[in-house]
Amino acid sequence: MNTAELLEDGYGRIKEAVHGAVAGLTPAELAHRIDPAANPVGWLVWHLTRVQDDHVADVAGRPQAWTQDGWQERFGLPLDPADIGYGHTPDQVAELSAASADLLTGYYDAVHEQTLSFVRGLGDADLDEIVDRRWDPPVTLGVRLLSVVNDDLQHAGQAALLRGHLLRRRG
Repeated sequence: MNTAELLEDGYGRIKEAVHGAVAGLTPAELAHRIDPAANPVGWLVWHLTRVQDDHVADVAGRPQAWTQDGWQERFGLPLDPADIGYGHTPDQVAELSAASADLLTGYYDAVHEQTLSFVRGLGDADLDEIVDRRWDPPVTLGVRLLSVVNDDLQHAGQAALLRGHLLRRRG
């Protein structure tokens, strides 16, 4: 397995988890919060997709699908185009209440394809490129890409846990 195949496998696991977390859930279920300050399944999937879109587009030197491909308009959220959900208040989280599973997975799939088109061209030497000097030590491309996988899988796991809760509530 080479670098590109390893990254493709990691990002593929996110896609599987995202689709599994939202499959068959209604917009009301996707927006359901187990606590007024908790993030629902839909918001978690939207957020992890925004993070991947933002971070991978940045290192790939290309526009985000969010703005380039019209996903911002499809979601209709009153957010700055650069907003990825970090630090959202409960009221901002609630803005996503009308999102459907198809809308969420459609956006995720578009971002996933852009991610794969980037990582498929990477080799071992590319991973050592410094992509963010704001940190000490500076962040390499490999670390940034793995950080996205880690963050996205954690949020997908949270969404899967909430999905289980929702399905138990159905009866």
